[in-house]
Amino acid sequence: MQRPIGIFDSGIGGLTVASAIQQSMPGEALLYFGDTAHMPYGDKSDDAIRYYCIRVVQFLMKQNAKAIVIACNTASSIAYKVVVDFVDGKIPVINVIDPVVDWITENHADGRIGVIGTKGTIRSGVYERLILEKCPQADVRSLATPLLAPMIEEGFFNNTISASVLNSYLSNRRLQKINILVLACTHYPLIKAEIEQFYQGKTVIVDSAGLVAQHTKEVLASQNLLNPLRRPRHHFYVSDYTQAFEKSAKMFFGNRVNLIESNFWG
Repeated sequence: MQRPIGIFDSGIGGLTVASAIQQSMPGEALLYFGDTAHMPYGDKSDDAIRYYCIRVVQFLMKQNAKAIVIACNTASSIAYKVVVDFVDGKIPVINVIDPVVDWITENHADGRIGVIGTKGTIRSGVYERLILEKCPQADVRSLATPLLAPMIEEGFFNNTISASVLNSYLSNRRLQKINILVLACTHYPLIKAEIEQFYQGKTVIVDSAGLVAQHTKEVLASQNLLNPLRRPRHHFYVSDYTQAFEKSAKMFFGNRVNLIESNFWG
């Protein structure tokens, strides 16, 4: 039996990571859970986020996941250590922050680094703390952009609405004169082209999807957990069915998506 890679997020954002993992490891089966009933995580309390994450991880482990990818910056920043303790070494746990921090500090440590994300991620200060631990000379400037994830979740991107909201955020004085921008939310790659258009090639835009996929592959290989190339079956679950989620999932994975609602919060 082919054991899947468990991936979860509060909504559609983690699909960017799931898609990158599929492209990097086409032989791997994916088990995706979108906690749409509690989306967005970014405006929830830390205790609530930790509780949601543990319950989702319980579900993924019961489905025989061989690894857990926390495909959400807010959950990674607030609940990663709790999830690691809960899993207790049974399977590897991967977050979306460490691979990005490692890449930035290896390639752009001397840059002026902007970070945009949810309130929860920015409140945690995790990117600034980790980058400065490795590169004390780095100039890191963070800005909460709380409207972006709900906007994307509802399908409002690549249009005049998203352009207006983005222009307001990216023009903020905290982000002036940056030459690197970290998209510290897995929803944001869906508006990466719009962000690149705003900066007109003058700023390096960093999203986590490809970096996390490569890191996941390395972790699985190191523990002999990679599957041989075959046609895997992917499974997609949500805690609250929405047409927007199904539409987005099919955008990444085509008509193979069979979306199942699984609400275990009662």
